[in-house]
Amino acid sequence: MGTTMTGNALNQWIEEEEALKLRLAEAKRNGEGMAYVTSEIVKDHSGLAIMQGILCGRYTAPSIGQTLGFLLVSVADGEVIFQGTPSPAVLNPMGGVHGGWYATLLDSAMACAVHTKIPKGRLYTTAELSVNLVRGIGQTPKLRAVGRVIHVGRQMATAEGKLIDADGKLYAHGTTTCLIFDPK
Repeated sequence: MGTTMTGNALNQWIEEEEALKLRLAEAKRNGEGMAYVTSEIVKDHSGLAIMQGILCGRYTAPSIGQTLGFLLVSVADGEVIFQGTPSPAVLNPMGGVHGGWYATLLDSAMACAVHTKIPKGRLYTTAELSVNLVRGIGQTPKLRAVGRVIHVGRQMATAEGKLIDADGKLYAHGTTTCLIFDPK
């Protein structure tokens, strides 16, 4: 029974990713998604609106996702989910997935969760990142990095994240502190 649940959840993740890729390709064909997030966009839109714009293809997704094989799949107020599959390009010298891949997915999910809470006209950056790797990835076909806000203040925000497979098995977890500031 566990295998069926895994297969069903994994199949759902794959279907959701394919539907999202088709939607983003359609947005690009329609001339959307070509805009990078600029200071003007930041001035006029909340962080949540910007993240939703990236998800729907209104804005160009940051290139790190394409470089490392992951994609934004969900945005909500205070929560962001990225999905990815490590390629052979991200292996360490021992043939395992490099810890930087885990860290980048978690950093992206946690920091973007904070981004959803940032008001118009403000910026943020990761000030501290802590990642704990608890399991090797191996041949896992898809993983999700789920980032959730813990606290947002005027100048600092914290978030937590976990990297899981379709069974909910934990591969890594982490926390971040982000600095929130006004643009110059």
